[in-house]
Amino acid sequence: MLLALLLTFIAVQASPAAASSEDSIAVTGTLLDTRSTPPKPVPNVQLSVDSGGQQIAQTRSGADGAFTMPLPGSADDLLGETITVKLDTATLPSGTELTEKNKTSFEIVVKTNADIPISYRIGPEAPAGPSGLTKAAQSFINGIFLGLLLAVTAIGLSLVFGTTGLTNFAHGELITFGALMAYFFQDSFSWAFIPALLIAVLLSGVFGYANDKVLWKPLRDRGTGLIAMMIVSIGLAIFLRNVFQYLFDADNHQYTDVPIPREPWQIGSIDISQRTFWTGLICVVILLAVSLAVQRTRLGKATRAVSDNPSLAASSGIDVNGVIRTIWIFGGALAGLGGILWGMNYGFDYQVGFKILLAVFAAVTLGGLGTIWGTMVGALIIGILTEMSTLVIAPELKYVTPLVVLILMLLIRPQGLLGRAERVG
Repeated sequence: MLLALLLTFIAVQASPAAASSEDSIAVTGTLLDTRSTPPKPVPNVQLSVDSGGQQIAQTRSGADGAFTMPLPGSADDLLGETITVKLDTATLPSGTELTEKNKTSFEIVVKTNADIPISYRIGPEAPAGPSGLTKAAQSFINGIFLGLLLAVTAIGLSLVFGTTGLTNFAHGELITFGALMAYFFQDSFSWAFIPALLIAVLLSGVFGYANDKVLWKPLRDRGTGLIAMMIVSIGLAIFLRNVFQYLFDADNHQYTDVPIPREPWQIGSIDISQRTFWTGLICVVILLAVSLAVQRTRLGKATRAVSDNPSLAASSGIDVNGVIRTIWIFGGALAGLGGILWGMNYGFDYQVGFKILLAVFAAVTLGGLGTIWGTMVGALIIGILTEMSTLVIAPELKYVTPLVVLILMLLIRPQGLLGRAERVG
């Protein structure tokens, strides 16, 4: 009986120590030299842990480069405490150095009751990042390609405004329609990319025609005011966006079997994606073709006449409704093509057109509402400013730049760079 009581007393006295040992945490890691393959362990390097200005743990890495520094106290007591893990670079073996020489310590707030892993990069010095001049040059090149793509998507919006006066907030859904149609034919029928693109552009033109035939022409015939039509376009945009989401979900999509690779060309210190380059070249060809068509063809001259004075154009024998109908067809096709090219480079979802609509409006407003040359110039400026803004702001905020440009232009020169000032009232 006495022996049983003695054994029980010893077990009770030992159990807190055992529990305490199991409840402790440690700073752990392995030091490896990445200059060799496989990485070589770095032994006998001194590490320590400080808390409140006092050293609370110390160790050296073992032959395998591993180290463990148990922290005093229980894990629960350490929660919320700030510790500093330090590496003594003087104890690194000869010829070995940290990749980031200034990063010899880590300040850590304990937020877990598990061991805390620490990693030091040992090996060659990390390469220096690109210079400011290189970053500026890269952003400028990216901005040119972005501007060309915006110009193709914005021409239809500008021509519709020029011929009808409508500020179409549903133009973004024309962009989305083209992107989604190409994806539909690839996803549902396993079409190659080029046939899917061609049919999607054709259907985008038909969709533009349907927009005018079913909605906008009846409203024009009724004499609906431009402000009321603009509000209708906002409602149409919301309706179409929800239809697209219902049919295609909210996932991000990518095209398959695109014949142009993404791998970049290296030109000095500048990277140019092959896909981006060919997209830009396609945009240049389209913009030149549209410019020549507006300048030299009968339809182009009729379009300019309708833009200048619809009543005078009608009295001269020009079929104003026919011109507007054609503008909707070509504007829809160009918007759809712009959506496909955008999706080919950046991916897309059901609201890709809505996301870039602000940049499109900024381009049209900056260049001059209703002028295709102004739209092209404005799109290039917006593209360059958007990409260059990443030098001073976070990249995810770069699309705020078009909004700033839009506000400033409306305050300073509402008619745009190439637009004509009009007297109201």
